[in-house]
Order: sequence, then structure tokens, then C-alpha cells
Amino acid sequence: MTLEILTPERKIFSGDVYGVQLPGITGLFEVLDRHAPLVSALKEGKLKILKDKNNHSSYNIHGGFVEVLNNKTTVLVEGAMEI
Repeated sequence: MTLEILTPERKIFSGDVYGVQLPGITGLFEVLDRHAPLVSALKEGKLKILKDKNNHSSYNIHGGFVEVLNNKTTVLVEGAMEI
């Protein structure tokens, strides 16, 4: 799955990943390879990029939106800081 994380200022991340965990407005959810199409609002919280089953990186995000379409996940956030 291809993941892109974008802020108004710059591209935070772009690449192939195993999955991503996101802080949805109604709770945490995960998007994996070949996920069904989805659009969701995100709240402030922790976004975790799953590069493979044993390797990940995390960001604190300040809310935004996610779109999943054709095995590509695009995350648009107001701000993000790597933790």
C-alpha cells in the first residue's frame, strides 16, 4: 500500500507501507493493504506508520482527513510532529 502524509507546508511521508493506524473521530482504526475505499475525519492524536510487521514510526497529528482509494492512502493533516 502507498501512503502519503501531507500538511499545508510540506510532505511528511511518502512510500510503501504495511499499514497505518489513525485516530478517527470515533476511535482508533487501522488501514492495511487492499483496504476498501474510505474517507474519514481525524482528530488530534497519534498516527502510527507500520513499515512492516516489526518496524514502525509515529507522529502526533493535529486533526485532518484520510482518503483510501485504489490501494493508496492519503492523509491530510493540519500539522504533525514525529515522536
